[in-house]
Amino acid sequence: MPDVLIEVRGDWLRKRKAGFIEAIEDGIVSTLQTPKDDKILRLVEHIPENFSIPRWASEHFTHIEITMFKGRSIEVKRALYQAIVKNLEPFEVPPNDVKIILIEVLPSEVGMRGGRAACDLEIGYEIAI
Repeated sequence: MPDVLIEVRGDWLRKRKAGFIEAIEDGIVSTLQTPKDDKILRLVEHIPENFSIPRWASEHFTHIEITMFKGRSIEVKRALYQAIVKNLEPFEVPPNDVKIILIEVLPSEVGMRGGRAACDLEIGYEIAI
């Protein structure tokens, strides 16, 4: 279920967009133990004047919001943060330029697969890890 919004400033990714998205997805799959085909990932490249970043950050600053079901331990969340940061190294994103925000929701707060509450569905993976 994770829904992911990835925001960067400018078009520095060029032809590496698909790989960048996949690097983040791989971090999610490996740590949250979700199926590879069970999430939505969106990449938004803002023009620089529309995306203010901290003064100390480089032009590769990456802002990631992950909406996911509530229930993961702090250990799993820490592993998620580290996996994503590591996976972005090949894209020359400095570790300090990655900000990840988790938005946790209850399965009853998500409608999917024909308008049914996620709590009424077999989603295919464990949430409480």
